[in-house]
Amino acid sequence: MSVPLSPSDLSSLVATLRAAGCVFAEDEAALIAATATGPAQVAAMAERRAAGHPLEHVLGWAEFAGLRIAVDPGVFVPRRRTEFLIEQAVALAPDPAVVVDLCCGSGALGAALAAALGRVELHAADVEPAAVRCARRNIGDRGRVYEGDLFAPLPGALRGRVDVLLANVPYVPTGDVALLPAEARVHEPLVALDGGGDGLDVLRRVAAEAPRWLAPGGSLLAETSERQAEAAEKVLADGGLVARVVSCEERYATVVTGTPPVRPAAP
Repeated sequence: MSVPLSPSDLSSLVATLRAAGCVFAEDEAALIAATATGPAQVAAMAERRAAGHPLEHVLGWAEFAGLRIAVDPGVFVPRRRTEFLIEQAVALAPDPAVVVDLCCGSGALGAALAAALGRVELHAADVEPAAVRCARRNIGDRGRVYEGDLFAPLPGALRGRVDVLLANVPYVPTGDVALLPAEARVHEPLVALDGGGDGLDVLRRVAAEAPRWLAPGGSLLAETSERQAEAAEKVLADGGLVARVVSCEERYATVVTGTPPVRPAAP
């Protein structure tokens, strides 16, 4: 429900946000006014935003791949650059497709891929209870969401059947976490950001197990940084996958994909 603000109230809201360092203060003020249910909530939301909370946590939602994704406080906010990963997944997915979304966070990736593909058997998992609750809201009856570490909570019947394995794993090197913007460093779970010494620890664990879960011709897709791309490609290759890297300069997005090698037909 939109809250009609007088020009002076809107100007005051913009000034508050700008003073707090919000670069797009006008746009954020419009979103707050469009989301709040009354003047008191406008004030409360502005106060939280000025205190450094991510805009998406303040609003309670994030726009991702054309969907409005619910994002609760303490849950990783889906990045718009990750829409590139979804586009790559859509291009690789068969119809129908069995999809697994690991480290699913809010469930944004699984929900977006299910919406794009239509006929999907969707499974998602995350180790964070708050993320699991959020993902269940976003995925709804389009799939099932499990709580646990990586593949551990998934049904064993999925082994060898997964056509698309989305693994938006944390990939920030531990030493770089302190350099992240406060919005992420303070308000998002560390487990969703910290990828270990070189940022690839979780990807190594995923790549080591992925071949047992992927269907013939299935694909593992993971986001990484440009500087980690070569090392991430090697991680997938070391796991027994045929790996390649694709990038989108416009979104500053890099995705590494891996598929099981094609086995020669038996004579």
